[in-house]
Formats: sequence, structure tokens, C-alpha cells
Amino acid sequence: MNSINTINHVTWSSKLAAFAKGTLAVLPLTIAVVPWGILAGSYAMEAGLSPLQSQAMSAILFAGSAQLVATGMFKLGAGLLSMLVTTVLITSRHFLYSMAMRPKISGLPLKWRLLLGYLLTDELFAIANQNKAEHFDRWYALGGGLSFYLGWNIASAVGIVAGANIENLDSWGLDFAIAATFIAIVVPNIKHGSSLLCVLIALVSSVACELFAVPGGLLISALLAMGLATAYAKWRGGEQ
Repeated sequence: MNSINTINHVTWSSKLAAFAKGTLAVLPLTIAVVPWGILAGSYAMEAGLSPLQSQAMSAILFAGSAQLVATGMFKLGAGLLSMLVTTVLITSRHFLYSMAMRPKISGLPLKWRLLLGYLLTDELFAIANQNKAEHFDRWYALGGGLSFYLGWNIASAVGIVAGANIENLDSWGLDFAIAATFIAIVVPNIKHGSSLLCVLIALVSSVACELFAVPGGLLISALLAMGLATAYAKWRGGEQ
């Protein structure tokens, strides 16, 4: 009996250690996203949502860029179908994330796949794919995903309170956190020529589309960057 208790203790200790490691790995990104979460909460209040509705958006939708866009569309009186289609397009990159992580999580029980799928964000994908050769640890991923989820919702709650009590909160420049967060995610993962090419093409093409007011510029830039970078990688003999 003592040996069984010892094994269980060791097992739970390793799980908690992996959970804590995942939490620490995503902590810099959690801190970086706090201004973004505050902006999302305050913007929802400004759009006319109640505090409960505003917090529910962060708790259920849990997608920063989609939340801001959907909130803006709601404020402008856009229809439900338009908001749903836009949200799907904005979050479509998560389909690519899930496909990339499928070999790692396909063998997990359904409850784990659903949980990690719900918690999957740009930030979780970044930390969970840093060392592709290592064995995937579900508890590490859970620590990163759950702590980021809690951080986002706490920041949103702060934004909801601030939005109800502080005027012109959107003039504080909190939206810079959006760019800063993605820079922090992308830069450490530029390890090959194809990755660098993808970033440069996306950067130049998105700026050009913005300058010339091209509709759907971000989507065009993303597809162009991925397509040309993939072609370059194949030309280089399968470089990832």
C-alpha cells in the first residue's frame, strides 16, 4: 500500500511540476496581454454590453482579436450573421494550429482534446510547439492554457470596471499590446529562412494593403506569406 501511495505521490508531483512549468512558460505572454484584455473589457462596455455580457464574451469566446472586432461591429449595428462570419475568418488560424498539433494530441482522451482545444490560443500554440522533438505533456499545456485563460478574464474584468468609471480609456494606447504580444510570439520562432521570409512578406504586404485600402488586406497578406514561404521551403528541400 505504501508503495502505491508513493507512486501516486510521485505521479501527482510530476503533473503539478509540469503544470507549473507551463504556467511559467506562458507568464510573460500573459502579462503582455493584460492591456489587451483591459481594452477588450472596456470596449465591450462602451459598445453597450452589460458587465455580465462583457465578461461572458471573454469567458466563452476567449479570442482577443475576434472580441474587439465583434464588439466594434455590434456597436455599429452589424447583423449577427456578419459578426459570425467575420469571427470565423479571424479565428480560422486556429484550424491551422489544431492541424499542426493533431499528431501530438490525437492519442489523448476526448475530454483532454476538447479541453486543450478550447484553451488553444496563439500563446499556447507558441509554448507548446517550441520543442517539437520532445514528448507532448498534457499537463504542461494545461498549465499554460488555463493560466492564460484566467489572466485574460481577470484583465477583462479590470477593463469592465475601468470602462464604467474611466472616460476615454481607449486613448491610453492599450491597443499597442496587441502588436507587442504577436511580436513576442513570432520573433522567437523565426529559426529558418522560410519563417523569416513569411514574416517579411506578411509585414510588407499588410502595410501595402493598408496604405492602398485593399479590402481583406490581412487575409490576403496571410495567404500570400504562407504560400510563398511554403514554396520557398520546398524549393530549399523541405526546410520548415
